[in-house]
Amino acid sequence: MNNIKRYMKFVMPYWKQIVLTIFIGILKFGIPLLLPLMIKYILDDLLPSQIPADVKMKQLFWLMIGALFVFTVVRAPVEYYRQYYAQWVSSRVLYDIRNQLFTHIQRLSMRYYNNHKVGEVISRVINDVESTRSFIETGLMNIWLDMITIALTACIMLSMDTTLTLASLLVFPLYGFSVKFFYKRLRQLTRDRAAALAQVQGHLHERVNGIPVIRSFALEEYEEKQFDKQNGNFLSKAFAQTRWNAYTFSVVNSITDIAPLLVIWIAGYQVIAGGLSIGTMVAFYAYLERLYTPLRRLVNSSTTLTQATAAMDRMFEFIDEKYDITDKPGAGVLPVVPDTGRIRGEIRFEHVSFRYREEGDYVLDDIDLVIRAGETVAIVGMSGGGKSSLISLLPRFWDVTEGRITIDGVDIRDVTQQNLRNHIGIVMQDNILFSESARVNIMMGNPNASEKEMIDAANAANAHQFLLDLPEGYETELGERGVKLSGGQKQRVAIARVFLKNPGILILDEATSALDLESEHMIQESLAKLTLDRTTIIVAHRLSTITHADKIIVMKEGRIVEMGRHEELLAKEGVYHTLWNVQDFGVPAESTPAT
Repeated sequence: MNNIKRYMKFVMPYWKQIVLTIFIGILKFGIPLLLPLMIKYILDDLLPSQIPADVKMKQLFWLMIGALFVFTVVRAPVEYYRQYYAQWVSSRVLYDIRNQLFTHIQRLSMRYYNNHKVGEVISRVINDVESTRSFIETGLMNIWLDMITIALTACIMLSMDTTLTLASLLVFPLYGFSVKFFYKRLRQLTRDRAAALAQVQGHLHERVNGIPVIRSFALEEYEEKQFDKQNGNFLSKAFAQTRWNAYTFSVVNSITDIAPLLVIWIAGYQVIAGGLSIGTMVAFYAYLERLYTPLRRLVNSSTTLTQATAAMDRMFEFIDEKYDITDKPGAGVLPVVPDTGRIRGEIRFEHVSFRYREEGDYVLDDIDLVIRAGETVAIVGMSGGGKSSLISLLPRFWDVTEGRITIDGVDIRDVTQQNLRNHIGIVMQDNILFSESARVNIMMGNPNASEKEMIDAANAANAHQFLLDLPEGYETELGERGVKLSGGQKQRVAIARVFLKNPGILILDEATSALDLESEHMIQESLAKLTLDRTTIIVAHRLSTITHADKIIVMKEGRIVEMGRHEELLAKEGVYHTLWNVQDFGVPAESTPAT
């Protein structure tokens, strides 16, 4: 019930349209209620009367002309606007919900995405939200219309015969009891079915992304069996819901079929005894259909609403996921140098320790580090040493467990996340490009940039020429994750994006390690321009790419074990010296020239 109240906050801005839709719906369902009265009039008043036949024909003609006008000229636009506004309101509400969910998705922590499949998240935003549509169209509109139709029909029936009306309504309490009994379990079964569907979608999303791996290992048959397990689990949940749904309909519809039999028996007895006219009996039976058709729709609506509320529960469960990284109240911005619009870029790690889980081990232990403004610092070490964890703390993808990080003397937790990340550019080993055009991907660095600024950025990244050579130039769609480009081309587009952003701090995370020598040479040229006059942090396994760094940080098991320039570290013959020799550059350590 609490989730329904929360959902209503999305609905309330459109209450005027909902009221209008219900009013139009009353007209729609009210018009057919005239038909049994017409039949009664013809049977009881028109046919038995002593007036001449030609007069009867004339009265019947005008009666049918009036009815034809109501059922065509009046009802057609009523039907149109009722359908239109019902769909309009539900579509607007779902539009608002999805917008909020997308904002929520972008604020969720990296921890959440490490623990949940992308397909499951998509299922919450698409399937679950779409399933709540019926709450608006059915719960807020159709149910009210059906209840009003039942009330109007019952009033007309009461005016015709009280005994028959009471007999018609006798089964209503049984109906209410059966709905209450069946739908409590149906709601849980519906939630289980939705969760199983989300698992299938998550599994499918992973396997579609991993098609090259599946084919390279010839795992098609194995993966078919794995998918069959996921799909089979969903099938069993769907069957469980279907069985309970079938029980519900069989019981409730059997109950609603009892009343017509009772009414026919009593009405037939009264007609034989002379206490009821044939026209009234026929009209009353016709009204029974008008009474129980909306009642049966209410049964369907109960099922639909149960599914909608189950989806609503999952949707709000997702919305209630807490943010690990939040802005402080009154968070400010980093100070910028007036002439450049960029920060100076001095970074300090002050006794920083970090672990991913509260009960887990520390992956960074008492890191104390100063990176001066404009300095180029390289971070090296064996895998698992804490390099990626260290740089992920700077843009606040994670927050420090102990200590603090400052930029230009300001604790990064005292500024907004958006402002902090606006001043940091990141080039990774596998940069994410979106399926839109090359222009859109580059403009993500600065959506407000001019055409000239965008082209200048592409030129600086050595990307302009190959982008012009694409079939549609800058307007060429790159495909999912930039699949239409080579690895080197993807990197150059990513670098152009950072050029356009023009950040004060640059992070290069294995930016060239997966490239061929020709592509690496071109990208190294681009990076040399990009790092000019910026504070730069380079994470690298290939030590030959960082010999020029002002400072090299060597990490091992979450701690800084060595620090200095390339020549100084080689002279120490410590961890860095060992790493250098392991990579076997073919140059004796002691004779390596300074770079």
